[in-house]
Amino acid sequence: AVAEVQLRDDQYTLDHMRAFGMYNYLHLDSWYQDNVYYVDQFGRVMNLSVTLDTALQKPREVFRLPTDMTACDNRLCASMHFSSSTWVTLSDGTGRLYLIKSGKRGSSASEKWEIVFNEELGSPFIVAHSVSFVKSDAHSLAVLLLRVEKDELDTKGSGFHVTLEWVTIAEGKEDDHRYEIIKRRVLQGKSVPHYAAIEPSGDGLMIVSHKPFTFMQSESDTLEENDDAKISNEKKDPLYFWQQTEDDVTITVHLPQDITKDDIKICFSPDNICVTLKDQTPLMEGNLYSSVDHESCTWIIREDKSLEISLIKKNEGCRWPELIIGDTRGEFIMDPSQCSEIAESLMHLTSDVMNPNPEKENPPCNAQELEECDAFLEDGASLCRFDGDTLKVTHIINLGSNQYLFSVVVNPKEMPCFCLRHDVDALLWQPHSDQPENMWEHIATFNALGYVQASKQDKKFMACAPDYSYAALCECLRRVFIYRQPTPLATVLYNRKEGRQVGQVAKQLVATLEANDPILGFQATTERLFVLTTKTLFLIKVNSGN
Repeated sequence: AVAEVQLRDDQYTLDHMRAFGMYNYLHLDSWYQDNVYYVDQFGRVMNLSVTLDTALQKPREVFRLPTDMTACDNRLCASMHFSSSTWVTLSDGTGRLYLIKSGKRGSSASEKWEIVFNEELGSPFIVAHSVSFVKSDAHSLAVLLLRVEKDELDTKGSGFHVTLEWVTIAEGKEDDHRYEIIKRRVLQGKSVPHYAAIEPSGDGLMIVSHKPFTFMQSESDTLEENDDAKISNEKKDPLYFWQQTEDDVTITVHLPQDITKDDIKICFSPDNICVTLKDQTPLMEGNLYSSVDHESCTWIIREDKSLEISLIKKNEGCRWPELIIGDTRGEFIMDPSQCSEIAESLMHLTSDVMNPNPEKENPPCNAQELEECDAFLEDGASLCRFDGDTLKVTHIINLGSNQYLFSVVVNPKEMPCFCLRHDVDALLWQPHSDQPENMWEHIATFNALGYVQASKQDKKFMACAPDYSYAALCECLRRVFIYRQPTPLATVLYNRKEGRQVGQVAKQLVATLEANDPILGFQATTERLFVLTTKTLFLIKVNSGN
């Protein structure tokens, strides 16, 4: 049977469910057609290659994990990724990573899986993605490891955070050509990414996630960037808050416990302000954005031990974009009435009518027509690209209501594609990391799939054929839905309602599996669907071969 690992009692969050409970136990080798793998309860990596439909082979063992997986209490499921046509990354779920040179895979005589690197990398993880590339004349592999870890500092949220560790392993220059880790970098976030993939060159990383990810600094970085850290720490807690009206500015400063009225010195001048506590270096000092009537400016200590300073503007009605020129330590608080004023002043830039001329083109989707199942939980996932050298975000796209649906490998030499919902349709996007002006290319559309999948409350996995001829989804038990692309009709068909002739039709198929076990894995190839349950691997022929 498949080596399924059930979630433990302490893995109770939505992130645990997403990362491990909804894990796809069936692995498609995109480098070779119709070639799938899974790990069984003995730790054997089993392969099924379809050569002829008439004579299906039994799954065969290609590799056996050397460790006893059941001995580890907090283990996760075993996971793997095909980095290239001859390299595989594999994890046993206990925190150990294997790099395997497999030879050419898929029932060929040259297939022989050999371990070239095998190391314990900390707490258990699953392999999210990997790539194989050559850099400075050395063969390298970059691997992305996903973990959901306990977060002691998180008292308000789930108590866990998600980490993505980006590990680069390269062949050594010495005689023995040993593979060694040359870089380990960790990103942290508060949600399991929908999509995380390393660019084919190993230079960058793309992530689609609901909550943002940031690189965690290692100690050596921290020493170098201490000054930067000071600045960013100050940004976190504003030194003062300020508000403004047409004629005045109010500044609020939180005072330390032991400060009295006599300890405070404030100097007002027409263009300048200086606030000092207990003869220390000034707390606030600098040129004001605009002139004030310095003789009318006042200050008081409020009951909550905060200092309130009132400045009277000389030029009434002038909006200040900042308080003290160049000082970023304060935070501006906008009054709700000001928000609406600003919104009104921008109204002329938008259309007067909420939906001008709706008949001109049929709107692709009317919000009133969307049903309850169309409103999904996640508001606003974003797509980010991180640079591998600077560790900074180079591109960020807010996906807004474009719900993430699934990812698929169309060309194994490129990054995986991701499919997003656009109104009622589903659009497939191919990332091109080497083309900055065309970084995400729209390569296929599945009409109405966005709408159809929203009604499937029990859906577990979604996929599509690498040639886009069909999309498919399966529920947790038994049922598989297949949505073909529209094809021309051989016979004449009329739309009864409108009386027009229909030239093509898109067929939907439903397959019901003869199995009572839950579906654990799901993969689509151009010709067939592979569906894995605990004890059975089902093959569904969708398209006949050429």
